Amino acid sequence: MRFPGRYCGPVGLVLIAWLLAPHQAMALPSFAAQTGQPCAACHIGAYGPQLTPLGRAFKIGGYTQSGGDGLAASVPLSVMAFGSFGNTAANIPNDQRVTRYSNNNNFNFDQLSVFVAGGFGEYSGALIQFTASNNVSASKLDNTDIRPFTTTFDVGDSELRIGTTINNSPTVQDPYNTTFAWGYPYVASALAPTPAAQPAIAGAFGGNTMGASVYLWYDRRLYLEAGLYNTQSPWLLARTGNVYGVGSTGNPAPYLRAAYEWNWNEQSAHVGALFMQSNVNPSVAPRQTDSSFGRDQYTDYSVDASYAFLGDGTHIATLQGIYTHENQSLGGTASSSNAANGTGFGKNYSLDQIRMNASYWYRNTYGATVGWQRTWGPANPILFGPGELTGSNNSKPNSNAFTFEADWVPFGKADSWMGPFVNLKVGLQYVAYTQFNGGTRNYDGFGRSAGDNNTLYLFGWMAF
Repeated sequence: MRFPGRYCGPVGLVLIAWLLAPHQAMALPSFAAQTGQPCAACHIGAYGPQLTPLGRAFKIGGYTQSGGDGLAASVPLSVMAFGSFGNTAANIPNDQRVTRYSNNNNFNFDQLSVFVAGGFGEYSGALIQFTASNNVSASKLDNTDIRPFTTTFDVGDSELRIGTTINNSPTVQDPYNTTFAWGYPYVASALAPTPAAQPAIAGAFGGNTMGASVYLWYDRRLYLEAGLYNTQSPWLLARTGNVYGVGSTGNPAPYLRAAYEWNWNEQSAHVGALFMQSNVNPSVAPRQTDSSFGRDQYTDYSVDASYAFLGDGTHIATLQGIYTHENQSLGGTASSSNAANGTGFGKNYSLDQIRMNASYWYRNTYGATVGWQRTWGPANPILFGPGELTGSNNSKPNSNAFTFEADWVPFGKADSWMGPFVNLKVGLQYVAYTQFNGGTRNYDGFGRSAGDNNTLYLFGWMAF
């Protein structure tokens, strides 16, 4: 993601992308030990982060479900290690490559994470992730979802669960894998170019906010949530290792979520909607914002849906999708750009994005996934302009990508070796771009084509 109206060097781009992008958690051994269930009980593909109906219930229930025994069931600690090899169709320009890495064909130890994850009594629980990355030699407080209190009531013949969450990223608390913090692709290369345009709700407030919300889950079908988000202060950002995205909130940003799910005959489906509106002081540096020219407003509307055929666990198939429309009123950034450059850019723009994926798993061990992501909107010279590798020669945000992935998860089942204390996922992913930052050929104004950013990514992902 680019900061509005500004360009960053290659190291800065990687730092910002890594800090703003939520890093994935998976089937944590501490959760499996606590519940006495194998990873496959809560996660499709025995690894995650994609949830089964039981996994959703565990998360909505505040991570409080028990059932395990022994010392491990009461120790809420897990560790994750992630390594990869990445190749892009064309080399990254020498002046844009990340320091300490070559301009192509890089082996990388992407990250090491430590989790405090588990239930703390009958009414509260948490998932807190601390991550160190070799990409930028940095560490940060990563995905955090604390459930201070949750309980259930009987309403007639149905159950009503009421809960609270304190978290640091919109949708990190969401129980459906269509949304952004836990949505597909679950992993991606930190060194390969990615499109500049994303809706603000998709990551601009990931890790740099403090949010609090209340949710209801009625009859294990209807899910409703309402909350507010504020960005953290520069002092706190420096200590959590995070940075601003589009800016700092000028007032609390409202967040609303509604979903309805059905579970029948070893099948599951849901439909839902999201809303978030943020008024922000535009970013001018990783931990600095400026409201002297006014504020920018981002209003996001999303609708999402999913279907899963679970069967008896032999053959599993899923389909997920989300569409987002964002209205942008860039009063602060447009005024700043006009004052600095003597231009007359308007302030009102929009952005649309659709994400879809379909997957198949055999015995929660061998998986294949196809994903599609398209982003489009009118030319936006305020946020997008020419720039080597990361820019847009026509100021348009349009990008189109297909992702193909094959995975192998040898553990995570009831009879797995060292279960539930060791889990492993090995995957091969290929991302193909037919459009990138507004163009197909010479999209950046420096001669690079969309297909030059096609990425082959081999990864190993271990939890213990």
